[in-house]
Amino acid sequence: MGRHPGYDAANVISRARNLFWRNGFDKVSVTDVERATGLSRSSVYHAFGSMRGLFDAAVLDYLDTVVRPRLRGLTGDRVSPHALQDYLRDLGVAIEQRADSDEPTGCLLLGTAATSLGDDSAVREVIAAYHRELLDAVLAGARAADSSAPERVVEARARSVAGAVIAANVLARVDTESALALLEATARSAAVAPDAADVR
Repeated sequence: MGRHPGYDAANVISRARNLFWRNGFDKVSVTDVERATGLSRSSVYHAFGSMRGLFDAAVLDYLDTVVRPRLRGLTGDRVSPHALQDYLRDLGVAIEQRADSDEPTGCLLLGTAATSLGDDSAVREVIAAYHRELLDAVLAGARAADSSAPERVVEARARSVAGAVIAANVLARVDTESALALLEATARSAAVAPDAADVR
């Protein structure tokens, strides 16, 4: 049988994720990781190969534990007409709560685009894939909110909403109040059409 590591890998990745999320890849040193995780430098490199390997693991964790759970209401077999509004308001609550705590805010992936990794083709594809995933989820919510609207109208609304989500995540790092106001205005614009069936 293989040896189990003498540490909680999920906890290590989560702590590293928050470091990268808060400070950006370029501003996180191996010493920072050692302090945050309790691992030695040799253990970090043995487990992840490099700081980039640790970052890649942190990004996957971010998608699986932060992004996708929040999108779940928009990605199921039956999407409620209210799901898009619920998502936007839940995101606002999360941003507000993080602003009042020591947790990182904004978006790890969008923040990474402004670092040296922004020119890395693999990272750019991850960010592009995140945008596609977000847009597909929002599109499902926009369709459910107004099933009688023409598809081109629904697609335009979805792109507008997805753009607002991205803008709010960027604003959240510097102006929480404006980020919350943008999400609330976007939620109002995504109101359920009067004839939409309620499948709550």
